Formats: sequence, C-alpha cells, structure tokens
Amino acid sequence: MKPLDTSANPILVTHSRGGITESFHRGILCVVNSSGEIILSMGDTSQWCFPRSALKYFQHIPLIVSGAFDHFGFTLKELALMCGSHNGEAMHTETAEGILQKIGMQVSDLGCGAQPPTHKKDYLNLIYAGKEPTAIHNNCSGKHAGFLAWCKFMNASTSNYLDFEHPLHKEIKKYTALFHEIPESELVIGLDGCSAPIFGMPVYNQALAYKNLVNPITFSEDVQRACNLIAEAVTTYPEMIAGSKRYCTDLIKSTGGAIIGKTGADGIYSLAIPSKKWGITIKIDDGRMGPQYNVAQYLLEALKLVDEKVAAELHSYLSLELKNWAGHTTGMSEISQQLRDLNVNI
Repeated sequence: MKPLDTSANPILVTHSRGGITESFHRGILCVVNSSGEIILSMGDTSQWCFPRSALKYFQHIPLIVSGAFDHFGFTLKELALMCGSHNGEAMHTETAEGILQKIGMQVSDLGCGAQPPTHKKDYLNLIYAGKEPTAIHNNCSGKHAGFLAWCKFMNASTSNYLDFEHPLHKEIKKYTALFHEIPESELVIGLDGCSAPIFGMPVYNQALAYKNLVNPITFSEDVQRACNLIAEAVTTYPEMIAGSKRYCTDLIKSTGGAIIGKTGADGIYSLAIPSKKWGITIKIDDGRMGPQYNVAQYLLEALKLVDEKVAAELHSYLSLELKNWAGHTTGMSEISQQLRDLNVNI
C-alpha cells in the first residue's frame, strides 16, 4: 500500500477493502495521570472541540449538589439514565417517564425533540403499535428530565430551560469549568444536537475532567459526593448509559466498573480509570462514529487496563468487520500502524 499522509493529526484507524486502505480517520488521544500530567498522547491535545454527550456526567453535578436528587428521591438507575445516551429501549423510556412523574412534568415538556429508537426492532415495535417516536425516545431524554428536575427544585423556569442564559446552564458552566480546569470565560458555548447548550475546550482538558471525576479530592465534600454517586450509578446500571450492543454499556459491565467510559457525538470518547485516577479522551477528527471505540479498546488492552478475560469479551470492538446488506464481509475497521507503533510503556 502507498504511504499515508501524516502531515496533520496522526491516522488512528483505517478502513480497508480488498487490501486497499479505502478510508482513514485522523485524530487525537490524550492520557493524563492523577496529577494532570500527560503520560501518553498522539496528535494535538490542545485542539479545541466539544465533548458533546461525554459532558453528561458533569451536567448533573448541579442536580446532586443542589439537593434536588435527594428531594425527589431519585434512584441510582434514574441518575444513570440522566447521564446516558440511551437506545430508546423500553427500559430507557420507562425510566425516563418515571423521572418525569416524580417531578410532575410531561413528555411534552422535554425540549430535546423526537428521535427514533436506535435499534430497528424497537422502532418497528413502535410502528406496529401505531405509534410514532417522541422526545422520550431521544437518546438525551434522561438528561433533559434531569435538567427539568433541577429547575423544579430551584423554582427556575422550565419553559425556557434550554436558553444559554438560563440559571441551570450558568450552574453547569461553573462545574464544567471546575472539572475541566479552565476559566469559565474561556469556555466556548455552542448548541448540542439535543438543543441544550454545550461547552467546548481542548482535548487535554476533557481528559482532565475524567481524571477529576474519579479523583475529586480537591473539591468540596458535596461535589465529591456527587462524583461518587455518578460513578456508583453508572457502574451499577451500565445498561442505562447506552443499552444493548453499545460499547459504553459493554465496557462498564465487563469491567465491573473498573473502567468508566462515555461516548460523545462527532467522534469523542472519554474514559476514567478509577484505580489509577487517570483520564483519557479520544477525538476522531472527521467525526465518524465508531473509530473512537477501536482506539479506546486498543488503549485498554495495550496499557493492560483490562485483564485477558475482559479483553476477550470486548475484543470485537478493536477490529470490526465491515459487512454489506447481504451479510458479506467487505473489509475491516482496524487500528492504524501509527497507533500500533506508539510506545505505551508508561
């Protein structure tokens, strides 16, 4: 094969067909230790981007710190869904509806928009029942239900809860800056796919945030409790974070919570390693969804952060067969040679 152009961020993943590299995906990876030092990286870790749904763990710190979580008697299962990007399976929609019932709100109050369930069978079940997707099926419905819960508890407006200047997002911005170790004034604000405000920062700072999630020792006791509750929620109910046939759920479940991961749209994946107090963020430059899982799984195996049994359970995410509609294998999605050549002895 012809050598690939490596003038930009390095190529992390390649898609091949018939022995030819048909497409490739450049990107960045950043691993920080408990002190916030970069101990492994590729690409420009100072590159700015939005964490997208990888921010969800931090968007619900205000819910817990404010007292709303305790006031409404939310369960860990419900908290996990608030932090998740779910498939819209029955277990997800039922949990989201339960959150709304506790706060006296309706599906129509959700501002995330209607979205079909992720899996075809769940979408077909809706059609066969004569129903259409609603906002409850949106992968962010749990997050938005949690947003509304904070508003109800704080007596803040629920009709405009997605406005950039709403008190909720000022509070979220404060904690985003705290965890990502960046001044609030430097955060870039944008509009997320679910219509909520989203904050952008360098890839390095996103890795810092995941380190801080499992190493919050410099924060106040109420913030530490919030971090511990979120970690407990997602490790106890990993199916709420994503759902069936999803890397986030499979990863947390297979490792028993030893690894906490969260995907974000446009090629983001962030991980927290509680035992080492490490944070990791991966960004695929072209925004393709899928390659970030190849990279995450490779790092976990190469760094020996998972044992052989867990590696075997998740190994299919490392090298993915690309299939056509007839079920024939047409090619492979694999880690690039550049990434394989990375010295991971840290």
